[in-house]
Amino acid sequence: MVPAPTVALPPVIETLIWIAVALLAIGLYLSWTAGRLDRLHARIDASRAALDAQLLRRASVTQELATSGVLDPAASIVLYEAAHAARQAEEERREVAESELSTALRAVFGETAQVEAVKQVPGGEDAAGELAAAVRRVPMARRFHNDSVRAARALRRHRTVRLFRLAGHAPFPLAFEMDDEPPVALADRPGT
Repeated sequence: MVPAPTVALPPVIETLIWIAVALLAIGLYLSWTAGRLDRLHARIDASRAALDAQLLRRASVTQELATSGVLDPAASIVLYEAAHAARQAEEERREVAESELSTALRAVFGETAQVEAVKQVPGGEDAAGELAAAVRRVPMARRFHNDSVRAARALRRHRTVRLFRLAGHAPFPLAFEMDDEPPVALADRPGT
């Protein structure tokens, strides 16, 4: 048998095929990177919504406890005003207002005796447990949000993302910085 002759492509066609393969690979990489960036922005939106929900829950529980008559009048006023300010704060002042609420919670519930006094009142056990859960969830939600922001920022700093403007018109993600240290008397309580 005589071997079949092999057909060699002209060098121009072979070069065009390699250019097409390279462009396809670059296009797939850019598409994958843009999709990843879009997923990170969606994750930031979801984590920010979860953080907002936890902050609102903490402020609501604090206001409810402050108006329940369980605490002494001075502590009630401090907590109510801080919680109200946190709920009503404009976006640019929100971090400061939430930090002030954390400070007020630490001031009122810095001693275990205050938590025990709340628990002695009818319904106080549930109120203390709900506040402890709300106070514990805020740092977790904030950490998750800030981790998402950090990942998106790292990807957006890549030269390829900036050169091809893969972020589109999405705003640069901002971390939520606040004092979220829980009061010692509430931080170690078991519960939900």
